[in-house]
Amino acid sequence: MQNTDKLKILVINPGSTSTKVSLFEGENCLFEKSLFHDAPELLKYPHVNDQTPFRYQVIENMLKAYGIRPEEIDVFVGRGGSAYSQPGGVTLIDEKLYDDTVRAVGGSEHPAKLGVMLAWQFSQNFKKAAYTLNPTNVDEYCDLARLTGIKGVYRISHSHVLNQKAVAEFHAGKLGKKYEEMNFIVAHIDGGITVSAHQNGKMIDGNMGADGEGSFTPTRIGSVPVLSLLDYVEKHSVREARLMCSRAGGFVSLFGTADSDYIHKKVDEGDPKATLVWNTMIYQICKQIGEMSAVLCGKVDGILLTGGLMRFQDIYEGIKTRCGWIAPISVYPGEMEQEALAYSVLKAIRGEVPTLTYAGKPVWDGFDFMND
Repeated sequence: MQNTDKLKILVINPGSTSTKVSLFEGENCLFEKSLFHDAPELLKYPHVNDQTPFRYQVIENMLKAYGIRPEEIDVFVGRGGSAYSQPGGVTLIDEKLYDDTVRAVGGSEHPAKLGVMLAWQFSQNFKKAAYTLNPTNVDEYCDLARLTGIKGVYRISHSHVLNQKAVAEFHAGKLGKKYEEMNFIVAHIDGGITVSAHQNGKMIDGNMGADGEGSFTPTRIGSVPVLSLLDYVEKHSVREARLMCSRAGGFVSLFGTADSDYIHKKVDEGDPKATLVWNTMIYQICKQIGEMSAVLCGKVDGILLTGGLMRFQDIYEGIKTRCGWIAPISVYPGEMEQEALAYSVLKAIRGEVPTLTYAGKPVWDGFDFMND
């Protein structure tokens, strides 16, 4: 078993409105820094991939501020997504995974993909290994979660898998249980919002947040009636509609900013528009939680609320009012992604958990009998 006590691990976590970076030495976090990027700043880049040089420079500046040279780092770890669907666990980032992430062959253009792309670029520049863990495209859906009413069009897993699983495992441990023994509804509430049903260690259903499903968010439109969306496309463009799904919808469309602190301040001041928008977002999150309780047949051990927006107490109060009857509610503000990325990779390097290799094909690729 390799001695990893002094191993320096850089964790790169790009989100829809931030770049978060942590440096670990073994299990000890030396520093953690998060930089907020408002939507108008990121919308200067026509495509998510175009943000790569900007985010790379952000990371270099963070390291420089702490007196760390990239060549001193032993391992680069990035949040991931956008490649073909993958099983959960630690995966080595190789050229195939990098290329498929760049091309977004999995169909989702979430900024989380930049974690794999940036970790790979650092690893190539400094000749070190790179890994990812539980990317947004981990697929553990049950068959009933996949089908739609259009032949050949399926629902696929695009979610905040990394944080949701980390929080679920932590909460199960607090109860003296294993994640694989529990049923949870986990809601990640931040620039993007995903709500998922976790049954015995598997994420069996959830909303495709970056694809325009579920609650609207600071940056996303959420679920919109199909005919209304088609009317919008007729007057605008498919490209604009796609952008609304991931980066230009929600608060950005309604207020011109993704800054939740600014919007919530207006709520506190009694602004009627901000109040309606904010409370509607909470209302729609509650509807998603209700859906996932039905998925679990009402057998829910807990509702876990996590993500950056859980710093606002009224979100918890609103969810408690509408969903508190389903199961006990626990709140984990922020996220546990940095620790999960570092500690899981440490376990893989030590040989305590397997290191997966990207297969270059989806975990699930349709029902054969539906081709008739």
